[in-house]
Amino acid sequence: MGGGPQFPSVAELPQSLAKGPGEKTNLHAVIDLGSNGIRCSITDLSPPTTRILPTVHARRFNISLYDAQFDKKTGDRIPIPQKVINRVIGVLIRFQIVCVEIGVQQKNIRIIATEATRLAINAKEFIEAIQQATNIAVDILPKEQEGIIGAWGIASGFSDIEGLAMDLGGGSMQMTWIRSHAGNVHISPKGAFSFPYGAAALTQKLADLKKGKDKDEARRATDQFRGEMEANFRKAWKDLEIPDDLAEKAKRQGGFNLYLSGGGFRGWGYLLLYMHQARGEYYPISIINGYSAPKEDFQNTEALKKIARTAHTIFRVSDRRRDQVPSVAFLVNALAEAVPHGIKEANFCQGGVREGVLFQKIVPVIRQQDPLEVATISLAPESAQAISYLMLAAIPRPEDGKHFPHSISAHVIQALSNALYLHAPMSKELSSTAALYCTSAGMLSSVHGIPHGDRARLALMLQERYGGELPPRELDFKERLRSLLTPAEVWWTRYLGKLALVLARIYPTGRIDPARPRLVPSARWATDLGKKGNKEGIKLKISIQKVAFDPTRLKEELEKDLKKITKVGKKKNWIGGRDGWGMKVKVILVEEDLL
Repeated sequence: MGGGPQFPSVAELPQSLAKGPGEKTNLHAVIDLGSNGIRCSITDLSPPTTRILPTVHARRFNISLYDAQFDKKTGDRIPIPQKVINRVIGVLIRFQIVCVEIGVQQKNIRIIATEATRLAINAKEFIEAIQQATNIAVDILPKEQEGIIGAWGIASGFSDIEGLAMDLGGGSMQMTWIRSHAGNVHISPKGAFSFPYGAAALTQKLADLKKGKDKDEARRATDQFRGEMEANFRKAWKDLEIPDDLAEKAKRQGGFNLYLSGGGFRGWGYLLLYMHQARGEYYPISIINGYSAPKEDFQNTEALKKIARTAHTIFRVSDRRRDQVPSVAFLVNALAEAVPHGIKEANFCQGGVREGVLFQKIVPVIRQQDPLEVATISLAPESAQAISYLMLAAIPRPEDGKHFPHSISAHVIQALSNALYLHAPMSKELSSTAALYCTSAGMLSSVHGIPHGDRARLALMLQERYGGELPPRELDFKERLRSLLTPAEVWWTRYLGKLALVLARIYPTGRIDPARPRLVPSARWATDLGKKGNKEGIKLKISIQKVAFDPTRLKEELEKDLKKITKVGKKKNWIGGRDGWGMKVKVILVEEDLL
């Protein structure tokens, strides 16, 4: 292609730029040539944090390869203009310089192109220009493979999922079914089906259907098109061979869980977050990955279109995304009619091309790790594992229908043990507040793969670990975090948080000497806890080492601290008040020979 400037390769750059701090084998760079933008990222896959795909560098360039292929005056399709190609190459070379400076090996840089590049009139010339300038081959994903990568990206954002996966980009939309358990990801044997219903493409299509027509003609044309979309979707779900047990489960629970990625769906998710706030339901976590919306909200297209038209500013929704809202609403309405057994819940995901290609590289034994536990491992004290065992020992085993909430998993409790001393160096006026925000706006907020429920559980337990005292302005945020959980979950976060406070005081350095244990808890369900022996709840036994002389006054200090756990069981402290959710807690402190 003539007429364009000649770009130097990285090898031809000045030596001061071509030499970085040394190549690092676990750094991987991914360039996603998407329809709406170009995303450049560098990820560190070094252990032990490989599972959460830690980002070293990320930048998005606002270059729409889709828009560039349409004449602004006529709307006719045109080749990607030379000035756009030049701009893309300039972006890629600048990113290569960043890769050199950070230490990414050339073999670990991937350029991946999707729908907009695949369908470009001058795709061959565009790809050759990039490869000549960067000396890196460009992977053009076939439309079926694009959906598979998207499904893997979705899987990276959760520990266990079952449902339907959809990726809405600018030029296309992909769909498949997905199962991901214990690091093993399964999708349809047919891969994923792709449709030209991307947010930008659909906006253009709907505009074309209305061009030159009166209101009635335009309505008939769009209704016919929506009917075609619904028919295509129904055929796709049939051809994708959804497993019978997955379909039966969806039928029982009132619909499929949707797992949605891509900029078009993420924009829809941010609109839903805004809608919560607009109707006074302040949602406490502004992280799109892990956000879930019930069917009623997800399919409330008229309300979301109104917000897009009337709201002055919407967090994380650009003017471009706002303009695409009617077309996304059109798509959502078609999906609602076509998804077999309907939609139960929509789960929004950050996973895209970057996350998909990297998650595929990771071995299953790493993929099955819990993101929250992995994210806190670098914070763990010496005896974090032993501390988690002590916490688990203070939870009664299931018995006669009574059980601990499954949602507060052993992974969450391990994460609590890992992060138990994170805010300890802070003053009392800061530690409780900092702990409350650490998973949504603090150091754990950027971790990939943590559901909002787990973010709330850990934050609430850590806040209780520092006594639970908060300045008045933070009380509302705490209540909003609680609103993401059931009353039972909230009560147990208080119980475990107060237990964590006791353990942190008994083991102030986070080290437990197995040869000289200071404390051993055990717990069981009990029905004889009231004054008249008629109260149900938990009997928590705390055993401490019996000694002839106790210069540390351990028993005396423990008696004071253990009252904090007992108070959790007082009716006035139940979740929702005296008529709310809770149970009595009786703590028994005994001296025994533990050696």
